Amino acid sequence: IIGNFVDRAVFKNESDSPGIAYFVTSIVMDILLGILASAIVMWFSRLREYRADEMGARLAGRDNMIAALNALRPAEARPDQMPESMKAFAISSGQSTGFSIANLFRSHPTLDDRIASLQKLPN
Repeated sequence: IIGNFVDRAVFKNESDSPGIAYFVTSIVMDILLGILASAIVMWFSRLREYRADEMGARLAGRDNMIAALNALRPAEARPDQMPESMKAFAISSGQSTGFSIANLFRSHPTLDDRIASLQKLPN
């Protein structure tokens, strides 16, 4: 739809077949909308992780769930053992703090964020 609009309205293509603007716009929009869709999917993944933590806290107790997440810290602090040629296939290459574009594509929240979320729950 966007490619057709750009081709007809912006580039004034009046032929029956689509012009080059249609194809270029379609490719660009495929890429941009694909990136946006990935960010939305990762947001849902992080949301599910928070909900799973909350359910774990209800079943095992908030403090027990926080202790379980803290037990994961040694694994998080371990140096990355992935060979350089394979890093593109890794799930994560370390934790960053604060807001960044990379955080939009993270499938899991950081341990600090997960623990902070659990601490807000009633005991």
